[in-house]
Amino acid sequence: MAEERLSKFVARSGAASRRKSEEIIRSGRVTVNGRTVTDPARPVDAAGDEVSLDGRPIRPAARRYYVALYKPAGYLSDLADTRGRSRRLARHLIKVEAALFPVGRLDYNSEGLIIFTNDGAFANRFIHPRYGVEREYHVKLSGRLNPEELRRMTTGVSVEGDVLRVRSIWPLRQTEKNAWYRVIVAEGKNRMIRRMAGALSHPVLRLRRVRINGITLGGLKPGEYAFIEPRVIREHVRRTTEVDERA
Repeated sequence: MAEERLSKFVARSGAASRRKSEEIIRSGRVTVNGRTVTDPARPVDAAGDEVSLDGRPIRPAARRYYVALYKPAGYLSDLADTRGRSRRLARHLIKVEAALFPVGRLDYNSEGLIIFTNDGAFANRFIHPRYGVEREYHVKLSGRLNPEELRRMTTGVSVEGDVLRVRSIWPLRQTEKNAWYRVIVAEGKNRMIRRMAGALSHPVLRLRRVRINGITLGGLKPGEYAFIEPRVIREHVRRTTEVDERA
């Protein structure tokens, strides 16, 4: 009997990333052989145990998908509109009959690259802070950042008791009233760039994510998607494995 952690089983089913799967299990939404289990470490037999999520049986996905989507502004990254706002879901733009979930998020008004997959282990390697995954954005701000404001973006901006900083920022182009910047971050705090820019009195007018580590938008247009090449996935796994080995 080949056993594995329940959280790994749920992640392999394509329900969510490993970390999110642990939250789902602790919330009491998962049963094993008809009994609710709240311990993510509970061992299960993939061949013999019946695991259900919200009353529906789940199994590890037979095929793994890795999809790069250009999410347009005005679409939710979440898999459901839990607040009943009747907003469009980015997942519906991908015509794949599999239980895909987003790796990380882009807020409703932001656009650009977002990755969907059914590989929970891979997703965990993208969203866990220990791996320092770079995200690159092109951001249009109201007005222009002066040299001191540019410095503060990398050394730290205090926002509601939290100190936020980006890894780097460079001007791309500017007009008389506004300016575009290339921004790279290595931590994924919620609405981080928008909060920093707002604190400096330069609200974000447009925000587009163009790269996550070695995966880029390429020639994708809003609403389009492409399958990520296996070699790119292998390279990311190799890099994060080296991080684990050094830890």
